[in-house]
Amino acid sequence: MKAKKRAGLTVTYIVLILISIIWLFPFFCLVLQSFRSYQGEFGGMVNYLVPKKFSLDSYKFLFQEGSQYTRWYTNTLIIAFVTALLQTIVVICVSYALSRMRFAGRRALMNVWLVLGMFPGFLTMICLYFLLKQLGLTQAGAVPGLILINVASSGMGYYVCKGYFDTIPKSLDEAARIDGASRAQILVQMIIPLAKPIIIYTALVSFMAPWCDYIFASYVAFGHSDSYNVAVAMQRWVWTNDYQGYFTRFCAGGILVAIPVTILFMCLQKYYVEGVTGGAVKG
Repeated sequence: MKAKKRAGLTVTYIVLILISIIWLFPFFCLVLQSFRSYQGEFGGMVNYLVPKKFSLDSYKFLFQEGSQYTRWYTNTLIIAFVTALLQTIVVICVSYALSRMRFAGRRALMNVWLVLGMFPGFLTMICLYFLLKQLGLTQAGAVPGLILINVASSGMGYYVCKGYFDTIPKSLDEAARIDGASRAQILVQMIIPLAKPIIIYTALVSFMAPWCDYIFASYVAFGHSDSYNVAVAMQRWVWTNDYQGYFTRFCAGGILVAIPVTILFMCLQKYYVEGVTGGAVKG
């Protein structure tokens, strides 16, 4: 019996290792290409994967005055951090209200939001663009425009957070209310400290969406390079005639973009998993 169990574990580990290698191979190639010299030769498959000459030229180019990469990176950070902060606050407030309070139209409101969430956001792109244009939040104002769009509908993403709040005993709220605590005090002083995993999960998800956004960001910026985020800007790089040279710079920029997200997930993975599993208990 032990031999069969050991053999089964061995096969499982082999399969998982093979899957990991297949999954990590593109990222490994991306790292290698980012260190390829701008004048590197691409002849042969082996030489294509492993550069003959390693260089930091692509990384140096990113921080030169003419590249604008630091501006694009700053735009992306501003959009992602402000969106994550505001979206998390909105989602927490909406989830707490739907989890703890009972009011007329509550069930109907949840059902309407659930149905609206099934429609893809692409259906509203044209309407949103003209609305933002009327407010001066396109092209030169694309950064605040993207923040507004990301935060405006964030309350509809209450599902997981509300499910986590439902697992916290309501008797705590009742005891605090008897002692004279207000709803705001209960949320800030009691619920939020107990809901740390779901708050971190919400913040990470809110951060990732604008950090990786390309379609709507390119639509709102619409050719104004100073308002690009990193995804839109680097995609413009690979559209240039000098594809071979800018491809290595594209890889270098992609590595720098991946670093913050990787660090966040490595540091907060425990809370992320707890938030997902805790919020899936009730809905």
